[in-house]
Amino acid sequence: MAGTNILTSETVGKPADLGRKTGWITTLDELFLGTISAIAAVLLAIEIVVLFVGIVARYAFHHPLIWTDEFNSILFLWLGTLGSALALRRWQHMRMTTFVSMLPASWQDYLSGFAVVIVLVFLVLLLPPSFEHVQTEAGVISPSLEISMFWRAAAMPVGIGLMIIAALFRLRNMPLKISIIALAVAIVATGALALLQSTFLDLDQANLAIFFLVGVPLMVFVGIPIAFAFGAATFAYLTLGTYVPPSILVARLDAGMSQLLLLAIPTFVFLGLLIEMTGMAQRMIAFLSNLLGHVRGGLQYVLIAAMYLVSGISGSKAADMAAIAPALFPEMEKLGNDRAAMTALLAATGAQTETVPPSLILIAVGSVTGLSIAGLFTAGLLPSVLLGVMLCAFVWYRTRKAPKNDTPSVKRSVLWKSFFVALPALLLPFVIRSAVVEGVATATEVSTVGAVYTLLVGLVLYRQFEWKRLFPMLAATASLSGAILFVTGAATGMAWAITQSGFSQTLADAIAEVPGGMPTFMALSILLFAILGSVLEGLPAIVLFGPLMFPIAQGLGINDIYYAIVAILAMSLGLFTPPFGVGFYITCAIGGADPNHAMRHLWPYLAILTIGVVIIALVPWLSIGLIQ
Repeated sequence: MAGTNILTSETVGKPADLGRKTGWITTLDELFLGTISAIAAVLLAIEIVVLFVGIVARYAFHHPLIWTDEFNSILFLWLGTLGSALALRRWQHMRMTTFVSMLPASWQDYLSGFAVVIVLVFLVLLLPPSFEHVQTEAGVISPSLEISMFWRAAAMPVGIGLMIIAALFRLRNMPLKISIIALAVAIVATGALALLQSTFLDLDQANLAIFFLVGVPLMVFVGIPIAFAFGAATFAYLTLGTYVPPSILVARLDAGMSQLLLLAIPTFVFLGLLIEMTGMAQRMIAFLSNLLGHVRGGLQYVLIAAMYLVSGISGSKAADMAAIAPALFPEMEKLGNDRAAMTALLAATGAQTETVPPSLILIAVGSVTGLSIAGLFTAGLLPSVLLGVMLCAFVWYRTRKAPKNDTPSVKRSVLWKSFFVALPALLLPFVIRSAVVEGVATATEVSTVGAVYTLLVGLVLYRQFEWKRLFPMLAATASLSGAILFVTGAATGMAWAITQSGFSQTLADAIAEVPGGMPTFMALSILLFAILGSVLEGLPAIVLFGPLMFPIAQGLGINDIYYAIVAILAMSLGLFTPPFGVGFYITCAIGGADPNHAMRHLWPYLAILTIGVVIIALVPWLSIGLIQ
């Protein structure tokens, strides 16, 4: 299974695997992990507070704080680099291990050691250029805070240095023989590439195929974290195949990780954990179960509706599913539902709800393409509703001849009571969306409104709030955010290198020559993004290929937001399609089902969703009708 994290309020805060070794190095390892976790958690808490204070100052007192964006951007870069180091020590960066898991255990051990060593070598080589980046930025004075940009740029060498330490601690837990062999192979491979530099310089654009079409897939397939595969391939391409200084890669990492729009990622992930911890998700599910649980296939309808509601709040797909499955699956099993079939439906709803705001993918698309986040939020609602209705219709078809559910319908008084109990939770999606639409908060800030609302509901109404969980939740959010942001930064650097090579123009010219115009381009786009979504996951895929594909779509007269929604849905199909779709394996882990059994139940759902995506591609109004 990929290394994408499954975050819930029950799992956060568990100690990372520090290995079986004991002694003073282990003590240092624990101290390192605890210190980074504490600093990252504090930075995230400060970010949330400053964002909310900015909203209050602007909306309530009509006195905007002009320094907050600059302050948040600086703090955000530090949060991203520290979170990346924390994620690396916990080994939580996104990885594809589908092929590695098929190999014998001994091979898996060697490839795991090799993955850590490649990460370590890349970071060591990147450290000197990061100091050059700091020297370049040190002479620039920030416009609002009027401080040297040294304080911002210093996050890069500090973060890279901490990641080196994290990789060394990780490598220490490997058997000595594996570590030595992995180091030897990495050093020999690096030396061989360096000796071939003159050859690479003569190859021009052929280097793109060598480093990006061969190098990146090879590294991803052997289990190297996706972000580091992107970064290592880009570093090798720039240093061996061009005359561009590698400090440019550090600058691209900086730019990709610190885009202020991406600040919504950690705040929404934290909001998702708050929702689960305060019991809001469980109360929504309880109401839906009382409403539909007594009809044929009723809890399957509840699963679809609950995923739509929760996806509209948390923004983290793994957190969404982890909130739903423990609440619904036991009751569904009591009614005779097969766990593998339930897991298949959960995976299908994961793909269906990818465009429900505030999806992290929507935020990422807006950040890399310059599209309106509010427009994307609005555009994502109807397509997901259509796919949900199609899934419900299929559930009805499959269960129409099933024995009638023996579960009696609840009394009307019980139903109304559960509705009023769940009402504060049911209102949260509308609070979030209204805050954006009414201009109370931007898409970057609005999650803090949701967090404050959730805190009040949990403390005052539900009285379900455990303060001791707050710090572990902040630290876990920082770790997941760091992993996501490092992917974004590395993909930004890789996309920049590909674009600067002239490949994007070559690709545009090649697609322009394909007969059929816009319909053919849309069909190719759906196929391409589905493949990318299965191999790279949605976030790195959209960050990497968004800057390449969106200009081509614009040239063909395709509406940007409509194209974005279709691309995201196509990627979500790939993400949950076996045998490569890592989202499918994450769902199986959450649902506790055998992937081989769940796979058989999943194909009909994927067929329904594919038909739905084609309909959405054929009818642009479904995506842009509400924003015109």
